[in-house]
Amino acid sequence: MVTLRTVRSTGARTERMAGLILAGPALLVFTVFMFVPLMLTFWYSLHRYRGFGTMQWLGAQNFVEIFHDNTFWRALINTVLFTAVSVPLGVVLGLGGALLLNRAMPGRTLFRALFYVPVVISGVASGVIFLRLFDPLIGLINQLLGSVGLPTVDWQGNGKAALVSIIVVTTWQGVGFGMVVYLAGLQGIPRELYEVAALDGATGWQRFRLIIWPLLGPTTFFLVVYSIIVSFQVFDVVYVMTRGGPGTSTTFLVQYAYDQGFNQRRQGYAAAIGVIIYLIVLLFTIAQWRLSRRRDAA
Repeated sequence: MVTLRTVRSTGARTERMAGLILAGPALLVFTVFMFVPLMLTFWYSLHRYRGFGTMQWLGAQNFVEIFHDNTFWRALINTVLFTAVSVPLGVVLGLGGALLLNRAMPGRTLFRALFYVPVVISGVASGVIFLRLFDPLIGLINQLLGSVGLPTVDWQGNGKAALVSIIVVTTWQGVGFGMVVYLAGLQGIPRELYEVAALDGATGWQRFRLIIWPLLGPTTFFLVVYSIIVSFQVFDVVYVMTRGGPGTSTTFLVQYAYDQGFNQRRQGYAAAIGVIIYLIVLLFTIAQWRLSRRRDAA
């Protein structure tokens, strides 16, 4: 005899099976391309490995060496400094572009597309383009500086200038993505809130401070976390434009890990650097998530 409980149990099993079938391909991709490489990285970080031959167990020796490695600390400082400047700059410019292009204006669709074009250009291509623009002898940037009476800059020979050039290029690449994300958030804000604010005589700044910015909180949280993860992984632009130089002034963590793994053939040491990068990003993401939950609950 078929009972209501039997029907419900069968329906629940069918729903679970359907969910597993639908999620199966994504879980397979995650396992093959994310989980397995991550576990292998942890495993390699505990060994001396040169990419071929046998591995030698070292335990935590690679990590001990890292904490006494001055170049690693220089790369970490450079990465944190780069992140501290590029992430807020990208968020502010992305929000500004979204606010501007969310209004009704002639050619709005064209301008949105133009803002997004740098996002689809590869980092290598962007690096090559700006390497020519920042050329100290024939580059357009120095020509423009000279035309207005400002001194030219040795963008590749001066450490601070080289870091600025990297920030400029990566910000140019990422602003379009931030703009699109904020545009989606802006279009999700009910129009009625703007109408009520207008009836109350709210100024543009008051509408932004009391309506737009609070409701864009989840969007900003996503964009900040995503931008931090991307900034800790910056490599292609740096590799093309400066190769980490001059000296170690633009050496970032990923570029240093690449150098150790593929140039010095110390892949176990490079894996240990990768583990540290992963843990830094993970801890920061957890902290940001908790702060966001605490703010939303307040």
